[in-house]
Amino acid sequence: MSGNDASPRGSGTEVPGVDSQLPATLHIAGLALSRTESPPQLACWTGCFADAAGENQVAVSLVTEPAAPPDESALRLAHDVVSRFDVFVDQALEYCRTRLRERHFGLTADELSQLDLAELPIAAPEATVWADQTWAIRFTESRLRLADPHGILVTFDGTRPVDLQGLTDEQ
Repeated sequence: MSGNDASPRGSGTEVPGVDSQLPATLHIAGLALSRTESPPQLACWTGCFADAAGENQVAVSLVTEPAAPPDESALRLAHDVVSRFDVFVDQALEYCRTRLRERHFGLTADELSQLDLAELPIAAPEATVWADQTWAIRFTESRLRLADPHGILVTFDGTRPVDLQGLTDEQ
């Protein structure tokens, strides 16, 4: 990618217990993603920034499996996710508002009525981009039973939400 904005640039520091051939830091859309400790078969970089309101920290991670530096297409996708995070969160929330009404999600009458509120009962989004061009937003906080205890995951195909699941201990 041109302009170094989404190119991996090593910081020169190594993370203990991780492959020294992988960059310690990736700089994507003005966000520094640092290499985190992970199983040897994969590589993960994570960075945080303040949400649009400046009240909460948002995490974005880029994961490659097998462990390798991310290729240009993964870097472009991560750049889009970081650059347009608030837009994607809004899309994911509207997707949740619509899809969670489906009978198979098993929401109670009270939970269904919460979907009509201006602010949905889900919050604290974070994104994970995988090198295979898939990515998702996980809302880590929710008052809905189907999200207990790990949240709600909205999977995207490019810029469009395409799937939703509650993350319970059973999954």
